[in-house]
Formats: sequence, structure tokens, C-alpha cells
Amino acid sequence: MTGPGDPLHRLDDPDFPALTMSQAAELLGVQAAFLRSLDASGALQPSRSAGGHRRYSRSQLGLAARLRGLLDDGHPLASAEAIVDLQDQLADARADADRLRADVASLRTRNPLRGNPRGV
Repeated sequence: MTGPGDPLHRLDDPDFPALTMSQAAELLGVQAAFLRSLDASGALQPSRSAGGHRRYSRSQLGLAARLRGLLDDGHPLASAEAIVDLQDQLADARADADRLRADVASLRTRNPLRGNPRGV
């Protein structure tokens, strides 16, 4: 089990740039040129090692895979980026709505008369 004192705990962080370009390309089943093109367009901004080599995180690979799926469906890159952004915004809004519903339910459980103005 890894913890804060263990240097391997960073591997559990989805934003830790642990993968080289060749590892990332292999995992995604794409050519390295695809990842370079995402970097050049600004759609994906990998970290850089001290030597200037690209390093990718798991979350970046997830984004690249989502973009690749949309590109394969025929969307241009700008549209694919907009779609991914809107999907993420919708997921955030749904999570916010779920939290608010849970808060309302909790408040009604703690004070049932407030949820029903007639107290019935």
C-alpha cells in the first residue's frame, strides 16, 4: 500500500505525468504523431521532462482517447474539443444537481415540517 511517504503514491494521481510519448501512444493504440498533433494544436498540453520530452498523465490519456473517438467519427479537432468541453460541463452540472438533491433530502429528513408547509 502506498502513502504520502512513499514516492510511488504519485502513480495513483491521475494527473501525474508518468508516461512517455511512446508508452502513451501504445496504450491508446495511436501513432506518436497523433499525440504530437494534439500538443501542437493546444488540445493536449503534456508536461515536459528536464530534457524536454513529453510526459503524459492518465487524465491526459483519457482526454486524448475521447478526442480520438470524436475525430474517428468525422468531427474536426475544434468541434471535438468543444464537444468534450460541453460533455464535461454537463457532467459537472449533473453532479452539482445530484449534490443539491441530496442536500435537500437531508434537510427534509432533519426537519420534516419545513418540507411540508402544512405539517402533514
